This record gives sequence, structure tokens and C-alpha cells, in this order.
Amino acid sequence: MFEPMIAALKLQKRRIVFTEGTDPRILEAASRLQREGILTPFLLGNPAEINAAARACNWPVDEIEMIDPLNYDGLDEMVLKMTELRKGKMDEAACREALKKSNYFGTMLVQMGKADCLLGGATYSTADTVRPALQLIKTRPGSKIVSSCFILTRKTEGGNEMYAMGDCAINLDPNDEELAEIACETARTAKRFSIDPRVALLSYSTLGSGKGESVDKVRMAAEKLKAMNLDFPADGELQFDAAFSPVVAKTKAPESAVAGKANVFIFPDINAGNIGYKIAQRLGGFEAFGPILQGLNAPINDLSRGCNADEVYKMSIITAALI
Repeated sequence: MFEPMIAALKLQKRRIVFTEGTDPRILEAASRLQREGILTPFLLGNPAEINAAARACNWPVDEIEMIDPLNYDGLDEMVLKMTELRKGKMDEAACREALKKSNYFGTMLVQMGKADCLLGGATYSTADTVRPALQLIKTRPGSKIVSSCFILTRKTEGGNEMYAMGDCAINLDPNDEELAEIACETARTAKRFSIDPRVALLSYSTLGSGKGESVDKVRMAAEKLKAMNLDFPADGELQFDAAFSPVVAKTKAPESAVAGKANVFIFPDINAGNIGYKIAQRLGGFEAFGPILQGLNAPINDLSRGCNADEVYKMSIITAALI
């Protein structure tokens, strides 16, 4: 999965910002990315503190650029740009104060074209990574919301088995329109990973077998999708077994173009999504990559605070490859 991405990135020389420059996991991943010539990392923080942390964990960072938000030559220009972006919501003094924080500072580096993408969240919460992105990077034209998906993969005798699941991390209880947008964005992300999307909108009901508001929401989202000029099949509402198993699909949804062969799964809310991908990860033996943020004008991604250095390395590659 990663080999084609790495080969392409080595030719593109993309620049990635790490908001937590002193974190040992970040230092290990950044050192590896720099050494292998995959990406150009920027480490945010006090250079003396970054170097001390690097020495403590024995990861060479001598050739990696370190940027201190508290001592940055272009700060005045950045403050003016951020004040313009936050016009009416944050004045110059508030923007200058916010830019002391690496999540806002790093996001502005991307916004101003001084970096191509950002990866944060090793110590920040998801909200602290997403909020500056929403305020400064903003949503891509045509997108109304930011959503997320996970790519799940495991090796089989026939190659890699891969699926996309959304939204598992951002939207708590999306409405029908938001679910339809999440489905489109997750299908779009799936294509970036060479998954030919077949989208199932999941529920505890299959095509009318159950009743309730949450079923109606999923059904209406599916109807909205089918009314669009899609280049991928989508159907719902479908129970997971009907979406995944060809045998069950023959009984529960024999007319569906998706049932029994879905590879993109859209959950009705964050409870189902977060539980679902973690069950697949822990019981199914899948490796889960994400959350991959969708709908933004530039690639900004969030790490799990429980991540390890290898996950940082892989999420860095994914983030840069999504440009």
C-alpha cells in the first residue's frame, strides 16, 4: 500500500509540519522520513528543547528545520494574514496570542504555502487539531463539513484486503445531508488508496426491515446519494452482514448493487463508527490508518494520542500523499 506513495513523494519533495516537535515518536518518525528522502519535515518548538529531546532518545535531527513559534521572523506577516482570515472574530492581539500555540502556528504555515501539510495530535486533542484547520484552512469548495475516515487493511494470501470506514472520529450525529456528504468524501478517499468504492450506508435495518428515526435518516441519505451523478454504486440502509456477506445479501437484499460486496462503510453516527472500526482492528486483525480528515482545502491530519512512531511515519506519508 505504501510503496507507490513513497515512490511518488520522493519525487515531489513535499513539506510536512509536525506541531509537537519534542515528542519522541515525532522525532523518530521525522528522522526516518528525512533520512529516507520521503518528506521534508518541519519540527515546531524551541530548538534547544527539540535538540535535547532528540539527544535523549538518540534520533538525529541535525538536518531537520526547527521553527520556534515564539521567535519567527515572519510572525508579523502571519498575524496580519490570520487577522484577515478571522475578521470580526479575532483581532490582531488575539491572533498573535493564538499563534504562540503550535497548532495555530503550524496551520498558518500551511495556509500561507510555507508547508504543504500538517500532522498533529500526538499530545493535542482532535478538537485542537481540527479547530485551527476549520478556522484557517477552511472547507474545500463544494464541501459543507469536515469528516473523517479510516482505511483498514490486512494481508491475505491473495494480497491486501482493504476497506474504508467513515465517519469514526469527527461528526457526532450527522443528519441525512451530512451522511451523504460523508459517503461521497469517504469514497473519494478510498479511491486515493486504489479502492474501487462500493458504498454501504449502515443501519440496524436492511431496506425497510426495521423502523425508527435513525433508520429514516440513513435511508434518506441513501436516496440523496442515488439522486446524484455518482461514479460509484451506493445503497442503504443496509445491515453490516447484508452489506458484507454475499450469502446474507442474497436473502436480505437480492436486488442491491452493493449488498454482499461493499468495501466502503458509512456509519449512522460516531458511536457506531468508532466502535465498528476498533472491533475490526482488534478482533479482525486489521491495521487502521486514520483518522484521515476530509473536506479541507489542504491536508491536515490528526494522530491518536496513543500512537507509536511507526504510525506517525505512516500517517505522515498518507497525509502528504493526499495533496
